[in-house]
Amino acid sequence: MTELYPSLAQCAIVATAFKILLFPAYKSTDFEVHRNWLAITHSLPVQEWYYEKTSEWTLDYPPFFAAFEWLLSQAAPYVDPAMLVVKNLNHDSWQTVYYQRATVIVTELVLLFALSRFVKSVPEQNRHLAHIASLSILLSPGLLIIDHIHFQYNGFLYGLLILSIVLARKQSTLLYSGITFAALLCFKHIYLYLSLAYFVYLLRAYCLDPKSVFRPQILNTIKLGICVVGIFALAFGPFASWGQLLQLKDRLFPFSRGLCHAYWAPNVWAMYSFADRALIPLAPRLGLPVNQDALTSVTRGLVGDTSFAILPEVTKEHTFALTFLFQLLPLIKLWRRPDWETFVGAVTLCGYASFLFGWHVHEKAVLLIIIPFSLIALKDRRYFSAFRPLAVAGHVSLFPLLFTAAEFPIKTVYTVFWLILFLFAFDQVAPVPERRRVFYADRFSLLYLTVAIPLIIYCSVGHQLIFGLGRYEFLPLMFISSYSALGVVGSWVGFLVVYFTA
Repeated sequence: MTELYPSLAQCAIVATAFKILLFPAYKSTDFEVHRNWLAITHSLPVQEWYYEKTSEWTLDYPPFFAAFEWLLSQAAPYVDPAMLVVKNLNHDSWQTVYYQRATVIVTELVLLFALSRFVKSVPEQNRHLAHIASLSILLSPGLLIIDHIHFQYNGFLYGLLILSIVLARKQSTLLYSGITFAALLCFKHIYLYLSLAYFVYLLRAYCLDPKSVFRPQILNTIKLGICVVGIFALAFGPFASWGQLLQLKDRLFPFSRGLCHAYWAPNVWAMYSFADRALIPLAPRLGLPVNQDALTSVTRGLVGDTSFAILPEVTKEHTFALTFLFQLLPLIKLWRRPDWETFVGAVTLCGYASFLFGWHVHEKAVLLIIIPFSLIALKDRRYFSAFRPLAVAGHVSLFPLLFTAAEFPIKTVYTVFWLILFLFAFDQVAPVPERRRVFYADRFSLLYLTVAIPLIIYCSVGHQLIFGLGRYEFLPLMFISSYSALGVVGSWVGFLVVYFTA
């Protein structure tokens, strides 16, 4: 086989050099969140980790991530001991900044390893397709914006997710897939959104005979049960023995937050909120009642502050029911056809459902869809047609995370370059499908891409030129969110068609 070029390692080296140049770039409050967690886990006994509240950015990730922060903190005293003092709020010496940003790069090696395993797991005749998809993930503008500028550790976590998906490819490694995913849940509980797909697949393909549901694999079931329970016992057992599980629940699941995040994630509720805003001036003509208290609600961006002036209110129960319903649909097919590609499709659709219909969804969660979808986007051109608007919408929706002038050319040029490079490459190499493609899907993608450029120019530059600084600040955010939501929903509908007709 001809060596794949450029290799993942070569691209990782170049990307690392670029990321180091971004060390002085803008950093969000998430930087202080993780600095505070370093201080908490290093300076306090474990029993106090989930009670400490000197900072408003309290520890609210599961125990494995807390242990991960503790591990990172072990080298921190040699760089800047002040970063580990709990009372040093908003401490951001250049030593601290460089250290924390360096830890993001180092831990991203897990992603590099997982992607290399993915490429090797694919049959040789399709390995070049897997290599291109892997490069698109490794060089993702989403990971660059969220991890290396805004500041988080998603590369490390998505590396674990990809590794668990790769391990699910062979019957001999299915158990390790379940173990890896269980560990991932103990690092970050947002991956619960994908857990039903894992549950159905492991039950159907590992605990039952893949050819007959009436032939249970008792030994496999026992092994999987012991391993998964053991992982959760290792993570939560100490806190259970200290009577702290209710405290962990309150920290991990703060349901008091509102339907929409401060900046609307590009989902169904963004479109719902946009429709509510659009109906306000029409309400008197249509004879619709107006909730006066809600007129400024969805433009202020406060946590727990979402209500609607015209349309009916949305409750947690509504979002849960819709999320469960639209996750259940792909799981029915997965139960009937427990193969790897159907499993990855189900994981992707579970990500779609939770992102589009979930309660208080963050815009960063769009990577829960983009990354697993990338693994199968080159199966054929129908898959790619559904992936293309998602790639555009998902990455454009992240732009408001970086609102300072210095980062504007970085996020714009890098994202546009990535979209041109990889969408062109995907278009060139995606195989022709055996089934007929849906005509409107390609036209929708083309129209959607055409609108993206003037919208980005208006929201980034034009709005301020027209209205001036500080006026109608919610409008660009609303336009980007609603436009991106249209792309994500269109991609979801397109992929549903592909998934159920494949």
